[in-house]
Amino acid sequence: MEVEELLCMNKGDGENSYLQNSENSQKVAAMAKPALENAVQSLFSKGFLPYQVLNVADLGCSSGSETFSVVETVIQNVKIKCKELNCQIPEFQFYLNDLTGNDFNTLFRGSSNFTEKYSDLHCFVMGSPGSFHGRLFPKNTMHLIYSSYAIQWLSKVPTLRDKEGFPLNKGKMYISDTSPPVVKEAYLAQFQEDFGFFLKCRSQEMIQNGRVFLIFHGRVSEEHTTKETCVGWEPLTEAIAELVSQGLISEEKLDSFDAPDYVPSLQEVKDIVGKEGSFEIEVLETFPIEIGDKEFWSNEEILAKDIRSFTESLVSYHFGEEIVEKLYAQLTDSWLHKKNQTREGILRILQVKRAAAVGNL
Repeated sequence: MEVEELLCMNKGDGENSYLQNSENSQKVAAMAKPALENAVQSLFSKGFLPYQVLNVADLGCSSGSETFSVVETVIQNVKIKCKELNCQIPEFQFYLNDLTGNDFNTLFRGSSNFTEKYSDLHCFVMGSPGSFHGRLFPKNTMHLIYSSYAIQWLSKVPTLRDKEGFPLNKGKMYISDTSPPVVKEAYLAQFQEDFGFFLKCRSQEMIQNGRVFLIFHGRVSEEHTTKETCVGWEPLTEAIAELVSQGLISEEKLDSFDAPDYVPSLQEVKDIVGKEGSFEIEVLETFPIEIGDKEFWSNEEILAKDIRSFTESLVSYHFGEEIVEKLYAQLTDSWLHKKNQTREGILRILQVKRAAAVGNL
């Protein structure tokens, strides 16, 4: 099956759901809030024509509470600028986008507090299911597009088989120290294709000078196998390898699974934005986050649940639902044994402005 049909964060509000295990995403969004506030206010530049409707989209919103925090940040900063410029507050249209398998029911159950709080404004919220690896909105309609920890997901897994059909990334499910250069090249090529097309699609949807604000996992080094690159997938690979050694999962199953995910470097992002040509980079910031930092994860079990919340849909389909509990219990044990090791994840913020000259699709 295609990634688009399988990928989703864990549904509902149970102990393994994304809703109950998205505290890290919320803290990351809080770190990025000042930059987002500046992005919203930058829409109201000198000489702008007052907006009647402000169209805002959250791409890859999932079902966590972060989405409505972003919506509130937008509204509050628009109100600030409208008061400052002595102009009328526009109506708001918020589009909440994710793949069709997303738990939109849980997402919209969380909207009641928001609608009550802003009942004095004209705020409209709607779901927009579909892949952002393609067009989602009409041309020249969007003012601000936001996305947090989503663009690193690829539209498909790169081809990682040789001419005889043997796995090129044997024993691994992502780029690692043992991966041959062709694996790294295949992942980069897929990300270049996907992110370039993402930008091209967004450029058609944005008004001139509209903003795209992205938060994503990135790496500092140009090397692909540094610790911050493999957070999540490497310990999961090790946990699966342990179950392979116990005879609970076949070696072939491990060799045939590759993660549809890519952690880009700073230069790779710059190169893709520059080559695609529809946007100008306004902000590109990097913040280090240590895995194990008590500000984000209070213990190893919580970290393992965080990983489970975004990998289980893919893992259960490929390896079987019957192995899921044993696998994630093994993942927790693996983290406990490594709790004194430092691993770094990187929060990266990219803000781009739609350029005046935009090509056609």
